[in-house]
Amino acid sequence: RSQFEELCADLLQRIEMPLLSLMEQTQLKVEDVTAVEIVGGATRIPAVKERIAKFFGKDVSTTLNADEAIARGCALQCAILSPAFKVREFSVTDATPFPISLLWNTEAEDTEGVHEVFSRNHAAPFSKVLTFYRKGPFELEAFYSDPKGVPYPESKIGRYVIQNVAAQKDGEKSKVKVKVRVNTHGIFSVSTASMVEPVKSEDSEDVGVETEVESQDQRPTENSSDKNIQQENSEAGTQSQVQTDGQQTSQSPPSSEPPSEENKIPDVKKTNEKKGDQPPEAKKPKIKVKNVELPIEANLVWQLGRDLLNMYIETEGKMIMQDKLEKERNDAKNAVEEYVYEFRDKLSGPYEKFVCEKDLQGFSALLTETEGWLYEEGEDEAKQVYVDKLEDLKKLGTPIEMRYQEAEERPKLLEELGHRLQYYATIAGEFRNKDEKYIHIDEMEMMKVEKCVGEVVEWMNNAVSAQAKKSLDQDPAVHSSEIKAKLQELNNVCDPVVTQPKPKVDSPKEENPLNERSDYKTEDMGEDDKNPEMPQQNGECHPSDQNTISMDLD
Repeated sequence: RSQFEELCADLLQRIEMPLLSLMEQTQLKVEDVTAVEIVGGATRIPAVKERIAKFFGKDVSTTLNADEAIARGCALQCAILSPAFKVREFSVTDATPFPISLLWNTEAEDTEGVHEVFSRNHAAPFSKVLTFYRKGPFELEAFYSDPKGVPYPESKIGRYVIQNVAAQKDGEKSKVKVKVRVNTHGIFSVSTASMVEPVKSEDSEDVGVETEVESQDQRPTENSSDKNIQQENSEAGTQSQVQTDGQQTSQSPPSSEPPSEENKIPDVKKTNEKKGDQPPEAKKPKIKVKNVELPIEANLVWQLGRDLLNMYIETEGKMIMQDKLEKERNDAKNAVEEYVYEFRDKLSGPYEKFVCEKDLQGFSALLTETEGWLYEEGEDEAKQVYVDKLEDLKKLGTPIEMRYQEAEERPKLLEELGHRLQYYATIAGEFRNKDEKYIHIDEMEMMKVEKCVGEVVEWMNNAVSAQAKKSLDQDPAVHSSEIKAKLQELNNVCDPVVTQPKPKVDSPKEENPLNERSDYKTEDMGEDDKNPEMPQQNGECHPSDQNTISMDLD
């Protein structure tokens, strides 16, 4: 091992370079590192582990495999994105691995301005707003700042032309805001551009405007800076403005916390003193402006030529088709292998009674022969060869499988048919016995039911007798499909007849004669009716009496 490491000494020396580069980029010292975790196959080499541990001055940990680390990260990201899982707050800040710069021409002396908008390991996704002062359209060129450190054949990203830029009405330069962005995939783009135009007061009512406060000394001059950069971090939400000369002023949002009591009283006193001693300050003029979106013409630099890219796309299509054909071939081969194993097991199990001894020996031999062919001559055959081989096996196996299925389904169907025949025969008998439930059915209709039941009974008896003469290893005399058809025919003829509802008959209203009710009373009786000698027996009135009768129908 020591001799092998001596032979690899020049290779092992390369380990230190990426470690030094790592510490330089992170701007950390070795003492600031508390733990070291190494992932990857080559990190398992003892010499590599020793050199890394020596560089950091502490033992390294190897508790993660590369595939496990990726799987854990993917699972965590899926859980974060899914509404079905609730995970602890966890943020991942991606980085731009290669610095990106912008190049543009200045109007003053036809010189070029260059600025690195995204440095190495800059947070992504990220957006920045660049402010230019121009009188006409201008062009921006994006490129990688370090061409040697980029693993691409071309360091240029593309050219972006900001169109429809015009000077202001007073001839001054227009303020143009250009937004550049690196998205979550690390792709750079000039996303939007807008020109800031002042708006007259009478036009401000109809146009959406913004208000800016500017003093006279804030107006850009010819010697002022050509552009400003405003950063917009889409993750943190903070904003800052950076000048090209290196000055930086932060624009933090106003604090929502109220000032303390100690600071309130002095401030009030100071303000009162200022109001008494100094004249009121002049208000700064407010200028209303509107943003006009500008079109951007993007001319991207392709890392691959169009012909080469089309060739790769065509090659990929051929590979996809080849994979599809290979999958279909493997599926056909697996189908033959599966059929051999499955049928061989069933021949010694449930299918054993449904094949004669001669056919059993021949079919078993064919299955064994096919199995040997699959692992020898038929290891790498075309799809159609496997399809034909499977068809040859099914010619012998399908009749056996069919006899087994018929033997399983036939008794159940015959039993169901017998129950239906008994049901309809019972109804026909009750009809002949003048049962009230079926007395409304027409006799001719019921004769059709009796005729159909008799024909089906006869067919069923013949089928059962014919099947009893067959052995299990012979094809059945009656198939389950025939029994299903006969059952359907029986139901179609008999069911509409026996399920006829009784016709509705309107019953006449019952008349209540007076002599059938005794719970009545007499009213408005005359003087003669009050004579106690009037004959009134059993609640009946004398025919000569003129009385008003009220019936208590309750």
